[in-house]
Amino acid sequence: MKILMVSWEYPPVVVGGLGRHVHHLATELATAGHEVVVLSRRPSGTDSSTHPTHSFIAEGVLVVAVAEDPPCFDFGDDMLAWTLAMGHAMVRAGIGLGKPGIGDGWVPDVVHAHDWLVAHPGIALAEYYDVPLVTTLHATEAGRHSGWVSGRVNKQVHSVEWWLANESDALITCSSSMQDEVERLYGPERIPLRVIRNGIDVGAWSFRPRAPRTGPPRLLYVGRLEYEKGVQDAIAALPRIRRAHPGTTLTIAGVGTQFEWLRERARVHRVARAVTFAGQLGHDELLGWLHGADAIVLPSRYEPFGIVALEAAASGIPLVTSTAGGLGELVVDGVTGASFEPADVDGLVEAVRAVLDDPAAAQDRAYAARERLTADFAWDVVAAETIQVYQSAKRRVRNPMGRPTIVERPLPERDPNQPV
Repeated sequence: MKILMVSWEYPPVVVGGLGRHVHHLATELATAGHEVVVLSRRPSGTDSSTHPTHSFIAEGVLVVAVAEDPPCFDFGDDMLAWTLAMGHAMVRAGIGLGKPGIGDGWVPDVVHAHDWLVAHPGIALAEYYDVPLVTTLHATEAGRHSGWVSGRVNKQVHSVEWWLANESDALITCSSSMQDEVERLYGPERIPLRVIRNGIDVGAWSFRPRAPRTGPPRLLYVGRLEYEKGVQDAIAALPRIRRAHPGTTLTIAGVGTQFEWLRERARVHRVARAVTFAGQLGHDELLGWLHGADAIVLPSRYEPFGIVALEAAASGIPLVTSTAGGLGELVVDGVTGASFEPADVDGLVEAVRAVLDDPAAAQDRAYAARERLTADFAWDVVAAETIQVYQSAKRRVRNPMGRPTIVERPLPERDPNQPV
């Protein structure tokens, strides 16, 4: 098949797990013999004079990294305007693929959009080429904000997600919990929806049993520094963990908008010296931490899937995770890891203590977690299942749609220390 993927991140521009997912899927589809073109973008804050649109072939995939247009939009301050501008540039580049002398008349069999940020180019290009639109919804705005869309920008993003879901000819989610969330929020009636789990290259995450501990316990968090990831709960739990296991440290690997706020939380809980912000780690450095730490703590309050849990399981580190979303489907409490309810700091403390109190049992659970990484998570299986969705998707007759009804609800009770 000829596949046109549209994603706001793709190597070398990677923001989080979405970019890694699209990269693995695209290259696996290319390896299977399909023609794959990925429309993505140049780094934020650049322009076409310094970073013009760049087309290149990497691992069998044609990547079209689209330059930013001249108007001044900053993602942090003008998110919706920035997104629309990015989409407009992608539409022009996507149309160019079908023009002789530019894309040599290349026409896709399907357009695959990844998340709301590429709703406009995904919908426009599927209409232009008159081919099915398949969308993977990796997360939702309501889910990221504890089920609420009370703010102006929240409502705008939610409405774009609703539009994309209902304009698609087939939908993909990465977990059953995400499937339920999408059906509840967007009600995409009569649109096929399939769960296809994220994949993992087990060979890239070598397994190593824990060596006997010779010093204070070391805990590790890996992921974005955002409120929904629950890092603040791990920091809040650390004082009590240290009372039971003196000297315990927490290393936080990742970047995000809440870095300063999380650093302040460490000061508030008087554990600033025990918390290290390591920033974004390279693969080898991250693997070293996964092999050396006593446990990885993933305290998400919202988690559509939880790819870091799979990577951690492959490396052999004991898992301590919340039951949020996909994590609750991936980790079996007492069998493959230790679990606790989202936002339950007491439960987090108990789970970490259980791991540190009995390292041998924790290692047994780590072995069990590694064994669960069956072919279900192999990228060739993920690619084959995705092709099935492409082949069965049929372009529907479009009918005019009104705007979505967004129920006005008061803000829920929030953590008084949560950043606004």
